[in-house]
Order: sequence, then C-alpha cells, then structure tokens
Amino acid sequence: MSEIKSEISIAEAQELVDKWIKTVGVRYFNELTNMTILMEEVGELARIMARTYGEQSFKESDKGKNLGDEMADVLWVLICLANQTGVDLTEALRRNFDKKNIRDKDRHRNNEKLK
Repeated sequence: MSEIKSEISIAEAQELVDKWIKTVGVRYFNELTNMTILMEEVGELARIMARTYGEQSFKESDKGKNLGDEMADVLWVLICLANQTGVDLTEALRRNFDKKNIRDKDRHRNNEKLK
C-alpha cells in the first residue's frame, strides 16, 4: 500500500522522491546520468504517444504500456534532477507562469494559426 495521499503538492513530491532515493534507491545517480535517464523516459513517452495518437502501430513490446505511468517516470526523474540541483519546482513553476503571462500575454490570442 502506498503512503502517497490522493493529492500531493509539488513540494511534497520532491520530499517523497528524496526520501525514497535515500532509503530504497540508496543514492541519487549523478546529474548527467539522470539527465540521460530523463531523455530515455521522454523517448518512451514519445513512443506510446506516437502509437496511441499518431500513425504508428503498436509493436508487441509496446502493448500494455501505460501513458500515465510513462508520464510519471518522466516526472520522477525531473524531480530527481531538481532535488540534486537545489531547484524548488514550486517556485520555478510560479516564476514560469509569471514569465509566460508577461511574454505571451497576447501572443497566442494573436496567432492566426490558432483561430
């Protein structure tokens, strides 16, 4: 049974991943290894997306893959990298929204391709 509540904040997710890594996982892989793992996980997600929503057909080895699980794998490794590099993802996301709200205030609304 998982100790995870039905809803967790980004900060809680960072704490939970850190706790798991330091107990079950022994230690973090180094940052470059985790960056490579992140790219691998994004590739696995892309493969399922291409087969589910694109024109590619499923290979036998793709069957049974879960889109949500693949997304969670990407999130997990991203959280690892944030923890390793001292990034508070809650604050980073907040700043990112601020940046987008200023930079992109009218950009998408004025994009003829989106109308």
